[in-house]
Amino acid sequence: MAAPLPQPSSSARPADLRARLETLIALARLLERLERSPGSASPDQYQQLVQRLNGLLDEPGLPDEALNAVLGAHPATAELYENMHYEHSGLCRSPLDQAVAAETQVAQLVSRLSRRH
Repeated sequence: MAAPLPQPSSSARPADLRARLETLIALARLLERLERSPGSASPDQYQQLVQRLNGLLDEPGLPDEALNAVLGAHPATAELYENMHYEHSGLCRSPLDQAVAAETQVAQLVSRLSRRH
């Protein structure tokens, strides 16, 4: 038996939430394709897509688990989300421990490489 889905806010029906998630995923996939193929859409089309995505991301009631799954699978949409919430969280959705560990590993690698030359 599958685990139950996170409960949406009391104002959102499951069918509404599902439709919103499906729309969000479809638009996130489209943005990824456009990011890989510059010039495949007009600037107005691109701007409309970004505005629509921003609107969906800004609506309350989206379960955190669903949002994180969409953002994790669609880097361009994650970047939009980070930009929307910059004043609250900066430009980093990754846990601070992971970011610090990655930076430390890079610094150690650079140090080792600089000793070789």
